[in-house]
Amino acid sequence: MRAYLLVALITAVVSYLATWGVRFLAKKYDIHPAIRERDVHKNPTPRIGGIALFISIVAGIVTAGSFGWFESVFQNPGPIWAIVGAGGLIMVIGLLDDLIELDWTAKMGGQMAAAWILASGGVQIVSLPIGGLTVGSFGVSLAITVFVVVLVMNAVNFIDGLDGLAAGVVGIGTLTFFVYTYLLAQQASPTNYFSTAGMLSAVVLGAIAGFLPHNFSPAKIFMGDSGAMLLGLMMAASAIAVTGSIDPATVTSSDLLPALIPLVLPVFILLLPLLDLLLAVVRRLRRGKSPFAADSEHLHHQLQGLGHSHRGAVLVFYHWTTLVSVSMLLFFWLEPAIVIIVFGAWMIVALIHTYSPAFKRVTKSRRKVESR
Repeated sequence: MRAYLLVALITAVVSYLATWGVRFLAKKYDIHPAIRERDVHKNPTPRIGGIALFISIVAGIVTAGSFGWFESVFQNPGPIWAIVGAGGLIMVIGLLDDLIELDWTAKMGGQMAAAWILASGGVQIVSLPIGGLTVGSFGVSLAITVFVVVLVMNAVNFIDGLDGLAAGVVGIGTLTFFVYTYLLAQQASPTNYFSTAGMLSAVVLGAIAGFLPHNFSPAKIFMGDSGAMLLGLMMAASAIAVTGSIDPATVTSSDLLPALIPLVLPVFILLLPLLDLLLAVVRRLRRGKSPFAADSEHLHHQLQGLGHSHRGAVLVFYHWTTLVSVSMLLFFWLEPAIVIIVFGAWMIVALIHTYSPAFKRVTKSRRKVESR
């Protein structure tokens, strides 16, 4: 655990300093894109924070590689450098989109290319922990992996509309992955807790921890598409790496639910972003627009419409992400029936939190009526 914490701490320091440096350069060279109609911020703010995130992630991976603790992880460095290469490509694609707004086909092509680099480098879905089920041929495995990675990248990118929103949601999800991989490593090898997924999770956590102080409301810098797609790619890579560390032939019926966590956790953590993505695509296609055309009708905009402040809407997303993440981890220790009860009770609290502005308005209106 100390090794993971040290890697996360070093990455966080690099991330904080790199973000400060990017902010300084953006201010010096006036790299502030014009405020768009759909934007919720009022002051020009740089959208190139993805550069700092990428620098810190590379620094974290290099740091981990210099420690003897992670020797087993770097015995086969191919997947690690595939992750770095894919991350670098998607950061550049996102940066170009942030600066000159790429055509959606070019952006999608870049996403697919980054996902292909990741999958062809060995980070791909080859088996599922369900009765020894394997995906099939290399081509099928490659196609499924590319689809999953592109989907997660776009889901994270879609919620990057409020200060600290995408970074916090991915941070909570990544922390869950880290705890999961650590528990899984303890079960698999009591003498060696180190894994690719655990190392990646620690690095991403550090990068987010260093970036978030600059990005939380009121944000001084945005991660932009370069940062959002990079974090989405890293989150997908972590989930795929965890799945790959489970031998499907050894999974019993009692182990099935914990073994499925890396597969279902990204879906549940990103349930709201994925729902937002689906609704946005349908909405835009019905209007005859590109599915990638931006608008101001996302879920985070609707939360503000309910009456939540900028920061309040972000905290609602944090609440739901934490609810899902913790509930999934509870399956490790508690019976499913107990987890469902805990989840249901907590969900009621989350719903009250979500609709609290509406409740306050109703209460205020009743008091006005009663006072007349």
